[in-house]
Amino acid sequence: MSRSLTIEENNLSVAWARAFLHVVAACEIAPLTVIICGFDRGEPVEVARIRQLLDDALGAGPKALSCHEVANTIFPHSLWNPQADRQQLYQRYRRIMPRVLRDRRNRYGVYFQRLIAFGQDAAYEGGVNQLEHIIQTWRLGNHRRTALQAGIFNPRKDHTNQRQRGFPCLQQVTFAPQGADGLAVTGFYATQHIFERAYGNYLGLCRLGRFMAQEMDRELTQVTCVASPAKRDRTKSSLQELALEIERILNQL
Repeated sequence: MSRSLTIEENNLSVAWARAFLHVVAACEIAPLTVIICGFDRGEPVEVARIRQLLDDALGAGPKALSCHEVANTIFPHSLWNPQADRQQLYQRYRRIMPRVLRDRRNRYGVYFQRLIAFGQDAAYEGGVNQLEHIIQTWRLGNHRRTALQAGIFNPRKDHTNQRQRGFPCLQQVTFAPQGADGLAVTGFYATQHIFERAYGNYLGLCRLGRFMAQEMDRELTQVTCVASPAKRDRTKSSLQELALEIERILNQL
């Protein structure tokens, strides 16, 4: 395992690519801090070739999710209409939540579910909408930093003796004002798979940040992802071809 590494880029794809190459070489890095600062009207700047290359590699696996699908577990981008009231997003997600949770891969929960219905019962009722609480707290003029955070880890459910569990790797998300009108978002991961999940994690945090920035009347200016550790989730040899191609693209850029 290698010691801490911080990567800061104006491009999500380049940030992930650099992180990927480092983790492939080191096996694990703790903590790995990736900072993304480049946005175009709230959307993260990307390199289409890098994302497509990764999606193609992920598609070779029988149960793999694309970058977009991983991002959707954090923020369901396709359900959000930026011109509509945010309650529409919550209502749409609550309608599909039972179907989402019936998928065996989601048997312990989904990140967005815990963000808008933390602690809900077995009948999908109740729960705390943490995002709405943060938005309302901010709009009412209480800008206390500790009020602008949402928890994912639920000790009542997640403290188990399982050797492997998988969910939740994302533990907490914080939202902090930055400068005159900016918003910085930080996600903390207890562990992160650099090949299968990291790109989608970064993308999901960016999309969540865009939503929160709009509702807080600010502009998304920074997304930070802290993973301790970030892990190589395939053998080095199996990722070598992808790593070489990514390195070639970075050199061209």
